[in-house]
Parts: sequence; structure tokens; C-alpha cells
Amino acid sequence: MSKQLLIFQSMWAMERIHPHGHTASVEDNLQQLAAAGFDGFTDHYYQRAHVQRLAATARELGLQAEGQVFPTDIDGLQPALELGSEFGCHHITIQADLRPRTLREAIRVLEGWQRLAEQVAFPVLVETHRYRLTNDLLFTLDVLEQLPDLKLLADLSHYVVARELPLPPAEEDQRQMHTILDHSWGFHGRVSNGHQVQVPLRFALHQPWLQQFQDWWRYGMHSWRARVAAGDTLSFTCELGPAPYAITGADGLDITDRWQESLQLKAVVEQLWRETAQ
Repeated sequence: MSKQLLIFQSMWAMERIHPHGHTASVEDNLQQLAAAGFDGFTDHYYQRAHVQRLAATARELGLQAEGQVFPTDIDGLQPALELGSEFGCHHITIQADLRPRTLREAIRVLEGWQRLAEQVAFPVLVETHRYRLTNDLLFTLDVLEQLPDLKLLADLSHYVVARELPLPPAEEDQRQMHTILDHSWGFHGRVSNGHQVQVPLRFALHQPWLQQFQDWWRYGMHSWRARVAAGDTLSFTCELGPAPYAITGADGLDITDRWQESLQLKAVVEQLWRETAQ
């Protein structure tokens, strides 16, 4: 059985995505992304009624789920694991909502989550994200030296904007990003530059950054392929969020069509996957 790519759409990215900033119902949004060929969705997995509602429609549409959770301590992960076990999910992604000042404290919490993750049948990944345990790239690299088996989910946009990376990145920057990718088992995707966390994909001035992110994602896909067994699946979530991530005009509305950009990003990722299979 071959290795597969699953492309998800973020339900957060579906907020205010329709004309005049309208947000459709959960059911309508799931139907829209399923009709567009997405394999699944990404959404919060800590309120049982919400997860049950998602699962009811997703099951009918054949969609898989990435559950997101924002624990502030070790035990805070447990409810999401229980919901994932009850309603099903492809994996759970942790945005670690704590900011330890010492490596020792970070390792203590992460090891606790790893022990809990051993109790479930699906992967549990730790996302690279600002204002989270993984906020700082160098601190996260120190964590990986202590926990080389830690499974990350790479959202590289946060490190680009947080560190105000230059273009092209310096050799050391590239090595550090590759280390993150070598420990990543899934992706959240948007394009940032050194100053904005989410830039319009179609604008000419952003094409060099789009190319750089494609290079990173391609490297990450190659790295993942080399680490996994036949039949494993890699997830990539298109996560073009609403304001304040999205740039808006004076009217408060997006200056671009984020749904069309999500489809563009989906096509880009599908092409990268085909390239890495060669």
C-alpha cells in the first residue's frame, strides 16, 4: 500500500469566508469543502456537543478529522483524547498553551502528553506556534535534542514572522527549519513573510515567499516519506484564517478571496506531493 497525502481544510479558515464576511453553518461548510475534494477538516476537539455535530456530518461525507486542543497542563489533553477515541479522528494536534521558562519544565509536560498519547490509537502531534510552548524556534530545537522522538506538526509561518527571517534565509536558518521538518508528521499551511503571518498568495510581491514555503514543504514531504511505512498518511491543513490573520481593507473585509486561495494552496500541495513521489 502506498503512502498517501490527506489535505484538510481548517474550519477556522471557513469563518467569514463567504461574501460580505458571512460564516455558513458547520454542515454547509463541511459539504462545501467535501465537494471541493478536501479529505477532511481541522477543528477544536474539546466540547463534546460540537465534536458530535462535526462527526455526524463528516461521517456521511467521508471526511476525516484533525482535532485541535489547547491544553494548559498535562491533564488538559485527556478530554480531546477521549473525544478522538469516541468519535474518531486522523490525529490530535496540541497547541501547547503554556510558556515554560525552562527546558526542564517543558520536557516534564511534553513527556506527560507522550504518556497519555500511548493510550490512544491515533497520532498526537505538537504544533509549532507563536505564544505556545513552541513559540521560540531555538527553544524548540533544544526540546528536540532532549526528546528526539517528539512528533511535531509544522506551521512554519510562525517562525518566519516571529524571527523576521530574511529572504533568502541564511544557511543556519535553513538548517534549523529542516530540523523542525525532520521531526514533523503533519503540516498546517499558509505563507508568511518576515512581517505578516499570512500574505495573499496571488500577489506578485509574495511569490518569492510562496516559493520558499514550497521548498520547505517539499523537503518535509521527502523527510516524512523516508521515515514512515507503506500505508501511512500525511496530513496537510490549508489554514488561511480570517482577520486578524487575513489582511483586510478599511471595510473590515478580506482583500482577497480566501476560499479561492485555499483551493490554490490545495493545488500547490498536491503538485508538491506528486513531485516527491518521483
